[in-house]
Amino acid sequence: MKKSTNEFIIPFVGLKIGTYSYEFDINKSFFEGVEETLIEDAKVRVDLVFEKKETMMIAEFSLSGTVSTPCDRCNDPMDMQIHGDYRIVYKFGTEISEDENLIILHPETFELNVSAPIYELVVISLPARKIHPQGECNEEVMGLYNKYIVNANEPETKEWDEDDDDWDDEDDDNEDQGDWKDEDEEDDDSDEPDNDKPIDPRWSVLKNLN
Repeated sequence: MKKSTNEFIIPFVGLKIGTYSYEFDINKSFFEGVEETLIEDAKVRVDLVFEKKETMMIAEFSLSGTVSTPCDRCNDPMDMQIHGDYRIVYKFGTEISEDENLIILHPETFELNVSAPIYELVVISLPARKIHPQGECNEEVMGLYNKYIVNANEPETKEWDEDDDDWDDEDDDNEDQGDWKDEDEEDDDSDEPDNDKPIDPRWSVLKNLN
């Protein structure tokens, strides 16, 4: 079993062409220096098979263990089992790689720090939605959730009028319809000619011109 000299540092320059094995124990201290991480604690074993070739290096990571992370539903910490595999190819050059599994190293690079790919592997091994099993969420938080969130998303209920055993909004609709009917009738009446109304003198003058 080949151990790195500085925990997550692999000085590959001094290695002969061949395959080497490393193992790492990931715990809470691993995530303490990471900004904006949601992982609060961990007990994860990472196995790394590192192969050095003439023109490239291949690192194959495999991890298994438990991490503590906030529940997406109640925000209380919860333990989750994770498993994952990750393969990275390292090559030397100066170009930019668009492949996330291919890392281009500067020609003068002589060692690798594998802490970043290990962290990425832990994160992508977590499910997209992290929630407690049914019944294990914080009861107080879930009570507030059901009171303010769930009820707010339900459709509004109509108010029952006990005096006439009818919905209030239906009465409003009927009243509105009645108003529209009266307006229509008034409009229809206004369209009919009214012979009793006096003729505007201005119209009389125009009429005499004919």
